[in-house]
Amino acid sequence: MHSRPTDRSRATVPALFLVLSLLNLACGAGEPAVETGVWTTSPREETRPLFTTDFEPAEFAARRAAVYDAIGPNAIAVLQGAPSPEGFVRFRQTNEFYYLSGIAAPHAYLILDGGERKTTVYLPNRKERREFNEGKVLSAEDAELVKELAGVDAVYPTDLLIDHLRAYARSGSVRTVYVLSTPPEGLSATRSMTARAHADWREDPLDGRPGRQEVFVANLRRHLPGVAIGDLTPIIDGLRLIKSEAELKLIRISSRLQGLAIMEAMRSTTPGITEYELEAIGKFIFWQHGVQGDAYYALTHIGPNAYMNHYHAGVRAAEPGDMILMDYGGDYRYYVSDMARMWPANGRFNSVQRELYGFYLAFYEAILYNIRPGLTAQQVKLAALEEIEPILESWTFSSPVYEKAAREFVESFRRSAQDPNTSLGHWVGMAAHDPGPYTGVLRPGMVLTIEPQFRVPEEKIYIRLEDTIAITEDGVEIMTDFVPRDIEGIERLMREEGLLQRFPRLLGESGEFLSPAMALIEAARGGR
Repeated sequence: MHSRPTDRSRATVPALFLVLSLLNLACGAGEPAVETGVWTTSPREETRPLFTTDFEPAEFAARRAAVYDAIGPNAIAVLQGAPSPEGFVRFRQTNEFYYLSGIAAPHAYLILDGGERKTTVYLPNRKERREFNEGKVLSAEDAELVKELAGVDAVYPTDLLIDHLRAYARSGSVRTVYVLSTPPEGLSATRSMTARAHADWREDPLDGRPGRQEVFVANLRRHLPGVAIGDLTPIIDGLRLIKSEAELKLIRISSRLQGLAIMEAMRSTTPGITEYELEAIGKFIFWQHGVQGDAYYALTHIGPNAYMNHYHAGVRAAEPGDMILMDYGGDYRYYVSDMARMWPANGRFNSVQRELYGFYLAFYEAILYNIRPGLTAQQVKLAALEEIEPILESWTFSSPVYEKAAREFVESFRRSAQDPNTSLGHWVGMAAHDPGPYTGVLRPGMVLTIEPQFRVPEEKIYIRLEDTIAITEDGVEIMTDFVPRDIEGIERLMREEGLLQRFPRLLGESGEFLSPAMALIEAARGGR
């Protein structure tokens, strides 16, 4: 690991000023405390909402109605919600369960009856001791409240679920039960990453357990003998592909928070900054504004670490000539964004960085600004190629290795553009890689990213940008376009003072407390 200088190369707020600022805040800037005569002026009841305020119940009802239409009158759909988390971790509902109900309570179940066109929710009974310690959770005892909040038709305790499922089997009216064929998505998860973890379990000779969804389906088969199993996954995926205005609002907020976090990371960057410090800046911005967790682990890459495009150990310190790549987003009320930017550690692009990044940027924006509704991904790529090929032929490369890599990059793109089923990137919504694929024309309400990857294998150079893009009725909304991509804009932003200049590191790499920390400690001791 490279050693890190304790002093920043740009102006750093002196430790004494930091101490005085913190002491001033702690003392209320010298203003007298207000005498109230009570222990607290806050309301005594818990103020956490029991149901989402981001969507009206009618929106969930419309989604469930679309499921009724898809499964038909002789079928039911059954969904299992997320279990209680292990350890001191906040509960987060699965995306699929939340999408159809808005209910965020552990060990909940949904039955959507295509014949009766009604939805029944099953919730565990109240655990009073847990609520005393952790706050209220919706339970079976809240049946009338849940029906009112979520707009569902019936609520029962989970104790009755198996009896009700067996009654469906005995009735003979239900020929198919629809369930997810894929693992449900949770916090910081995509479908592929969850499937990967389950595969690792199965390969472990002393584990071998199936995924929770597999156990759930096996139990349904046992309690619904003679009833066929249908696939609910493509039905929900098709619905999630087109975002409502309420969903777009949440993705827009998530995207702007991510963009602001990456801009703050750019400002704070100087040689010696570590990958985990860049992640810390993102976490501060996200958590300050109420995200419920990471959309995915932080991809903060310094220098050649970027070549492993999902590397996330996060310990390298930046050398003056390094390029930095940051791709890290938050989960804002069940909706995420996905974007990436690159910048030089010392605040200025050198000649090679300008050459290769400049070429990549021209390539990237040729794709980005050709995206519009009514076109297929293939049509977008073919239009972009008309701009990319002249760029390649006119670009001056300082090394045959770089020119070879650039030509192979463009040739790979050209080959993909010949495929009618090619894609631009991936969808974004409740997951960073929202469900797909989709090979038709781009339609209003779709949200996607593009992230072409340029590599120079001989020197382990990797370049990637990414933006979150919403398709609208008359064009596109590039939700993250405000974050600079151009060389001049990046360098200008990096000349501004950043968060880490105002609050420098307290602990050195060898475990020693640095001078700003010692000043704080001594100031605190002096107050006793």
